[in-house]
Amino acid sequence: MRHLFCSLVLLAGSAATEQNIPQELVGKWLIQRELPTRTISCWGEKEAKAIIGSEIEYTADSFRWKRLVVKHPTVEVHVVSAEQFERDNSSPSVNGSQVSFRQLGINAPETKQVRIEHQPAEITKTTTEIPGDLLLLKNRNTIVFSVCNVYFEAKRLQ
Repeated sequence: MRHLFCSLVLLAGSAATEQNIPQELVGKWLIQRELPTRTISCWGEKEAKAIIGSEIEYTADSFRWKRLVVKHPTVEVHVVSAEQFERDNSSPSVNGSQVSFRQLGINAPETKQVRIEHQPAEITKTTTEIPGDLLLLKNRNTIVFSVCNVYFEAKRLQ
């Protein structure tokens, strides 16, 4: 009985982190613009502009950007407060990267953050991130994400 209980606890714990893509993300999104932030990036203007106009697609069990497809990813969803986001993504030094909900145009005290785990992808020589693999839900039709510490906004395609 004790073994069964431990197995159930382990199953419940893994189900909390290994879930499908949230329903509110399912669909196609167009990367529309770079957001002005005070961050230090490993990308230049050329790399940042190259992803504007591309699409991200989320299905219940996959994630796609251009030709890169991640099937059955591990997905983590949690609520992040404006203070926590700024603390986690800004340098303690005023000369380092500084980013906030206000800079990203998020006018709420908290929002959902979605992380999609995947194998490293070679997008450029400086990053293995896939656009849209770690994002904030700005509103029902807008997401915000960063690649190489450059922040972008994507809008839902109707």
